Amino acid sequence: MAGLVLVSLAADNARAAAPEAPGKVTATIATGAQMPAAVDSLGLLERAAARDSGNFDVLYRLGLMYLDRDHIPEATQVLQRALRAKPGDVPTLVNLGAAYDAATNPDAAQSYYRKALELTPGDSVATCRLASSFYAQNRYFDAVNLLRGLIAQKPRSHCAYFTLGVAFADAGIYRDAVRMWKKVVELAPDSPEAVSAKESIDVLEKFTRTQ
Repeated sequence: MAGLVLVSLAADNARAAAPEAPGKVTATIATGAQMPAAVDSLGLLERAAARDSGNFDVLYRLGLMYLDRDHIPEATQVLQRALRAKPGDVPTLVNLGAAYDAATNPDAAQSYYRKALELTPGDSVATCRLASSFYAQNRYFDAVNLLRGLIAQKPRSHCAYFTLGVAFADAGIYRDAVRMWKKVVELAPDSPEAVSAKESIDVLEKFTRTQ
């Protein structure tokens, strides 16, 4: 089933705690005008961080961009610096956890998710990330219980439905998987999770029709 489902517990929730990092910006071509060179956002942030090594906003955005581009060691290092600049910042803690999960260090990842939850008990993103990390360790019971508890407390937590959908699909419980993903689309239609959920619903429904 892993080859069929288009979503992944390890990837799709990883950056949900953070605002979207800027990508590579290109200029619009005007008639008769020469197109300016593309602006390298990563390079700009790297230079800004070098000029002001204690600027939390710059460090945080740079860490997110490294994480988004799968530069995991760099993301971990820069997000650690961001956390020193602003201790106890929950999105930074969650994204550090995501970086350690990406580096296949679930123990470190889970420690950061737990720290985030100590500061903001019941935080949806931190809880979903912790559940995803449990799931990646084959701790299925712990992951599902955590997600069900989150839904009981916060019935509109779309990341919990999304992650449960992946768990059900992996277990071959396709009807429940589709039901969970449709809930994601209902609650947060414009979210990245909803985009992945729609794709997976389509794939799963086509798959089940051929059986």
